[in-house]
Amino acid sequence: MARAIERIERDIAAIKEAIRAIAVELQNAYASYLNTLGLAVRKQLILASYHLCTQGYPENFLHLSLNQRQQLQQAIRKLGQVASEQLLACIKSEEVKEDEGDGPVISSSSSGLLDTSNSQSFTADTSNPIELVKWQQNLEEVTQEILKKLSHDANVLIQKSGVLPKKLPEPILAAAAAASETSGEVMPGPPNLLNLVIEIENEQQSEDSGLTQIMAINLRLGEIEFADVTLSSERRQIRSILVQLNKQEREYQKKHREKAIAEAEAAWRASWFED
Repeated sequence: MARAIERIERDIAAIKEAIRAIAVELQNAYASYLNTLGLAVRKQLILASYHLCTQGYPENFLHLSLNQRQQLQQAIRKLGQVASEQLLACIKSEEVKEDEGDGPVISSSSSGLLDTSNSQSFTADTSNPIELVKWQQNLEEVTQEILKKLSHDANVLIQKSGVLPKKLPEPILAAAAAASETSGEVMPGPPNLLNLVIEIENEQQSEDSGLTQIMAINLRLGEIEFADVTLSSERRQIRSILVQLNKQEREYQKKHREKAIAEAEAAWRASWFED
């Protein structure tokens, strides 16, 4: 029985080593992906802002002076630059440390990247597939939060410039930025823009004057990836690595179960005695 437990422990050690290799591969893949995503986000933000100003509210944009237009465009570029830096900081903020036990760990923190209450910080053992999956999921969540905040900040900026209607309340802008890629029907039109029909109180004149159609920026990760061949390729690579990780996770769980059973059987035999 002792030899069986030792064999299982050797199997677990081999699985952990394979998972550590996957962890390094996953980190490198995300570093490349987030760098490419940062560049793509800046481009798509500018395109979405262009369509919003020229197709969504052309009259309002034309009312701006040349200086106002240039200031708006510069501010939009600045928002994109900051978001790009935040995306890259997601992976650069990680540190690989040596654990006293099984080896290297990843220290990942999103604090300071976003002004949100959802920021998380944790340390992941790179030989533990469960912790590695949590690290990966946290990275995806932070990425989505950055896109959502960027969409919201861009809408507020464009509203303050006078292009988006001033009457739109803050909750509407927040809802537009947070709208899911799968919520509702996908309407034809430029990517990363959301068409909403809302009812605003205290409208005057016609019966249907309470219904107002608005267009707002809603940066969607799926649309950003679709528009960038390199980004799509890097996403596929990440998915491929995650398939490997999931396979190792199943083996990891299976071996730990076998070890627990073997140890329980040994413990039973060690404590059993005949009357």
